[in-house]
Amino acid sequence: MWLSATEALARLGSKPQSLYANVSRGRIRARPDPVDSRRSLYSEEDVDRLASRARGRRSAAVVASDAISWGDPVLPSAISTVSGGRLYYRGVDAVELAETATLEDVATLLWDGPWTMPAAARRPAGPTPMAAAFATLAERAVSGTPSSELGPWELRADAAGVLASFADALLGGGSGPLHVRLAASLGRPELADILRRALVLLADHELNTSTFAARVTVSTGASLAAGALAGLAAFSGPLHGNAAAAVLAFAIDIGPQGARAPEALRDWLGEGRVIPGFGHRLYPRGDVRGEALLAAIDIPPNFRTLRAAGEKLVDERPNIDFALATMSAAYDLPRHAASTIFALARTVGWLAHMLEQAATGELIRPRARYVGPAIRAR
Repeated sequence: MWLSATEALARLGSKPQSLYANVSRGRIRARPDPVDSRRSLYSEEDVDRLASRARGRRSAAVVASDAISWGDPVLPSAISTVSGGRLYYRGVDAVELAETATLEDVATLLWDGPWTMPAAARRPAGPTPMAAAFATLAERAVSGTPSSELGPWELRADAAGVLASFADALLGGGSGPLHVRLAASLGRPELADILRRALVLLADHELNTSTFAARVTVSTGASLAAGALAGLAAFSGPLHGNAAAAVLAFAIDIGPQGARAPEALRDWLGEGRVIPGFGHRLYPRGDVRGEALLAAIDIPPNFRTLRAAGEKLVDERPNIDFALATMSAAYDLPRHAASTIFALARTVGWLAHMLEQAATGELIRPRARYVGPAIRAR
């Protein structure tokens, strides 16, 4: 049931860094060796599954089953894509856009047309900005017009209203571009340009889990606010919108100078835990969004040490979650800052995908491949 590193590498035919990367990504389970706590054991089932995929072509049923999990594309979309290790918004390089564009500029591009932001309102009551955002979307979802009843121009106007109410919930009142309001709400107005860059880089990422949730919801004819609420619910998980929090916690654990980084990383891998903030399956040569944001940040010592140790041990580069955590730590931002930045930006992408889905008038309804008890013949 469990293999040594030597046995696992022999079956995979790969180098140690690849084994560690697969553990970090959650593809191979690991646990400490009960005989020698300095070593790890690896799940034979997981190793053999990856090895069999590498050996030959998978069956059509397996391909279809795996498509929903980082597999083949499952929906046509003209909004964004990752190609050749780069992220593109309607054919425009997102990293290049981040040099000068605002989130509003990206919304115009992704929504495929002009729109007008409604005036800011007072932030709704809520214990946290994210709680206020959930409440705002829920209220708007209940009273909103079904997307199936709106024409293209009406849908874009509704999208603008959803973005405005969501921004008001997260940021409160204020005027000016969203990155300026965001900087003011975080108490760091001097960071407006770095936050602008982050918002542009995070605006969309093709068919990620929260975007898929939003598209599925609107495919039923539900309102854009209902779709955004579904997207936010999916976003709230620790493997998506709150992933940066795990990086921050890890950085605190290794201390202000990061002296414990190599040891701590090995401990995490030995416990079968995914190392947060490193690698992305769509960017084999490194997450360009993370690299672009880190280039604009004065990286603290513990994050520099963690970055070097992670790159050496798992042969992966920091991703956008690592960059968000680094930015939060470097500028002493509030605890909710990373998720607030991410959610505000990604709402633009959710709305773009919902507009595209509503235009098709099609219901998203996948099939399940049944693996339960044998069906009894009648």
